[in-house]
Amino acid sequence: MSTLIEFLSNKGLIIDRLDVIEEAFTHTSFVNENKHVKADNERLELLGDAVLQLYVSDLLFNYKPMLTEGEMTSLRARLVNEKSLASITRRCELFSFLKLGVGEEKTGGRNRDSLLADVFEAFIAALYLQKDQSNVKRFLDPLLLPEFKALLDQEHDDYKTRLQEYVQSDTRKTVIYEVVKSSGPSNAPTFEVVVKLDDLILGKGKGSSKKQAEQNAAKDAFSKLVR
Repeated sequence: MSTLIEFLSNKGLIIDRLDVIEEAFTHTSFVNENKHVKADNERLELLGDAVLQLYVSDLLFNYKPMLTEGEMTSLRARLVNEKSLASITRRCELFSFLKLGVGEEKTGGRNRDSLLADVFEAFIAALYLQKDQSNVKRFLDPLLLPEFKALLDQEHDDYKTRLQEYVQSDTRKTVIYEVVKSSGPSNAPTFEVVVKLDDLILGKGKGSSKKQAEQNAAKDAFSKLVR
């Protein structure tokens, strides 16, 4: 188990206010039982929630192809919620740095989703309050970008499934996907795909991979068919 200093160093985080970092891991139960400790992490939780929401909103806003407001709202809610934040906290082992009161420790606070999500938000706030605010992006990118991509894949895969189910509710035929154009350099290509039923084009889509383009074509077709 690494120390807090080792953890920060291994993550490449630039820290000039270690006291704020330590405060992020100080639960109110610890303060109640240790009168010499003055600050818990509740104020940081509030700030961290706002910082996290801004980070995710910026990520969604700048995604290409452009997401609708409804898609952004849905993805943000699925990406940033108590369960997902608690899961990330466990994966990073941030819980090991928690300072809990004896009672809270005995009742399983170190493994409680709500408490772990709060600690994660407090830690994000503490990173934000360092002079180098790029700490937030440096820490969150490797954690949330894969989660974001996985959610997008699920979202798009749902559209392919929904499209096929919709078509097969009226016919036993299967839709097919066809690449009609590819452009750009080999290390950053763009594919254009159409989804067809017999010779009828139901929808079109673009993407940085054939799979993503197919998913976007399915979404386009499904949105037209269910109007």
